[in-house]
Amino acid sequence: MIIGIDMGGTNIDGVAIDEGRLIKHVKRPVDRSDYFLSIWGAIKELLQDVNKEKISRIQLSTTISTNAIVEKRISKVGVILQRGPGLSWEFDDLGDHVEDVSGSVDHRGIPIASAGTDELARIRDDFSHHSVESVALISKFSTRNPTFEKQAADFLKDSFQNITMGHTLSGKLSFPRRVQTSYLNAAVSSTFQNFAINIRNALKREGIDAPIYILKADGGTIDLDGAIAKPVETILSGPAASFMGMSALLAQDHIDRCLLDIGGTTTDLFFLVDGVPVFEPSGIEIDGRKTLVRAIYSTSIGLGGDSYVRIEGGELKIGPKRMDHAIVFGGKYLTPTDALVYLGDMKVEHSQKSAEAIEEAAQALQMSAESFAKKIIAQFCKTIKFAVDSALQKIHENPVYTIKELLSDRTLKPESFGVIGGPAEALRGHLQREFNLPVELPPAFEIANAIGAALARPTVEITLLADTDRKILSIPELGVYEEIDKSYRLERAKDRALQEVHKASEAMGFASDIAEAEITEASSFNMIKGYYGADRNIRVKAQIKPGLITQAPLTQLKSRNEENDESK
Repeated sequence: MIIGIDMGGTNIDGVAIDEGRLIKHVKRPVDRSDYFLSIWGAIKELLQDVNKEKISRIQLSTTISTNAIVEKRISKVGVILQRGPGLSWEFDDLGDHVEDVSGSVDHRGIPIASAGTDELARIRDDFSHHSVESVALISKFSTRNPTFEKQAADFLKDSFQNITMGHTLSGKLSFPRRVQTSYLNAAVSSTFQNFAINIRNALKREGIDAPIYILKADGGTIDLDGAIAKPVETILSGPAASFMGMSALLAQDHIDRCLLDIGGTTTDLFFLVDGVPVFEPSGIEIDGRKTLVRAIYSTSIGLGGDSYVRIEGGELKIGPKRMDHAIVFGGKYLTPTDALVYLGDMKVEHSQKSAEAIEEAAQALQMSAESFAKKIIAQFCKTIKFAVDSALQKIHENPVYTIKELLSDRTLKPESFGVIGGPAEALRGHLQREFNLPVELPPAFEIANAIGAALARPTVEITLLADTDRKILSIPELGVYEEIDKSYRLERAKDRALQEVHKASEAMGFASDIAEAEITEASSFNMIKGYYGADRNIRVKAQIKPGLITQAPLTQLKSRNEENDESK
């Protein structure tokens, strides 16, 4: 049995899937003042009358890291940069505690000079004086020689809660992206650790000791300990679950399609080319920061069922803030959900307060209440269409990348839409009119994120490092350390990495074909020594390719489209 849990900003959704069948699901509101109680309450309700001994693993998606960044609820970070000579990179968005140290590593991985402990001691004392919680250490060429980052981290480890070393996050050379990725990793470390503690405590209280995995932005998974070490990998975990859920629930047609996840606070957009997801080739951008985090392409807008509706300067405004739940559900502020209920598109009991709020706002625009409610929904849908058109324009400005390949001359043109989320059923007809294209509503659309989390294929990642000068090959995750000769090449390293990640997956009980393994990073750098030839510094990352375990649990459910057709 697999337990899938999606912890969003508004609700926690949970599903239990056993032997290919969805046997139970729950939806509970998030109490931001007590995350533990929210998590524990959802897990407790989900596991009532469920045989806990059959649980093989827990798979989670969470917006905890993303929300912390967007809402500026992050740790105070101290950044230590070893920039070295060359381009003078400037970073104006790393906070107030950025320190440069002397020394450098050249592009061959050879240390030119090292920062002394007196420099680090001064920085440590200054950071401590200003209550810095987490530290990010980044040396320009640390991916080729991480000695400085390791020594500095060892020197500082007893003084700060969390220390991030840039070379551990990616082997790619983009120094600006590695700086931003390291900063964000340090910034959300404490927040994610608290979340992990709450998850473990909630499961422990229910007597569950199954392994825990978190969805990554590329739709793969990482075990909880790995996520604690690299919480930046969980940024956009929630949208990844949305995409995986829609992939499982919708028909697998080889067409161009846009997928929409309309939540209470935001709407996330995804795109398929010939049925394959569009991918971020260099890394995601969040809060204006370009990172090295691999991800399915998505974009998010501050528009959801609970977005704040008001009249400002004689004009209708929707979002991006979410003030509360809809009035019809006990909130205090008008929302698109209230308009959907007023129009009869959302089948819940009418609220007199909700209707009065619609009528009062309509008077300000000298409109009937029904016309005003229709105006809210029309503007809601037009905003989504504008976001879709803008995203398509951005995608078309560059070559289209998918998980499978680069499509340099391909124009993406959606032929249909898929939509999930709480307001999805009520908005389907309105969206269909706005886009003038079919809009599909899959079965279990309200809990698609949790289904996506549960059905995401467990991915194992390994890093192979080979140094022909030192004649050493290592795979730290597997405890592999062995000798190699000077003839070792990148192609051999790639083959070995694919074999080892496959064996690692099988050892963890995850059967997967070798064809489902992929190389995510690969580099080989020649180190010239005088006139006597070159040694090589090789780095390869491999993982089991993200995907779905199976679609079986969901093919037996009728979609809402089919149900509606049968009722006509």
